[in-house]
Amino acid sequence: MCRLFIGADPDQWEAQTRSMRLDGLCTSVRLERFFWEVLEEIGQRDGLSLSRLVTRLSRESAEAGHDPANFASFLRVCCGRYLALQLAGEVPREPDSPIADLDAEAILDRERGRRMAARAAAQGQA
Repeated sequence: MCRLFIGADPDQWEAQTRSMRLDGLCTSVRLERFFWEVLEEIGQRDGLSLSRLVTRLSRESAEAGHDPANFASFLRVCCGRYLALQLAGEVPREPDSPIADLDAEAILDRERGRRMAARAAAQGQA
C-alpha cells in the first residue's frame, strides 16, 4: 500500500516558501509544492492569480474568526477539501467551471447531512 505514496515524485513534498502581500502586509507562506499547485488550479478556475486567491482566503478566513497563526494548515485543508469535493462530485472536474458559481450553502448542507448519516450508522453498529 505505501509504495503508492512512497513512489511519488519527491518534488511534490518539497517545501517552498513564497513571499506575498496579504492586504498590504508582506508575509511568507511555506507549503509543499503539491499544495501550491492545487491552489494555483483553484485560483485559475475563478481567474485569480495565486497571490489574489491566497489574499482572498486570508481575508475571508479572518472575517470568519479563524486563527491566523494556523494559516498554512488552513491552506492545506482548503486543498484537501477541493480535491475531496471533486471526488464527491460537488466541484466539477472541468477546470473552466468557476468555484464562485457553486452553491456553497447547498454543498455544506449536503456535507452536514452525510456526516450526520455516517454518525447515525456508526452509532447503530456500536
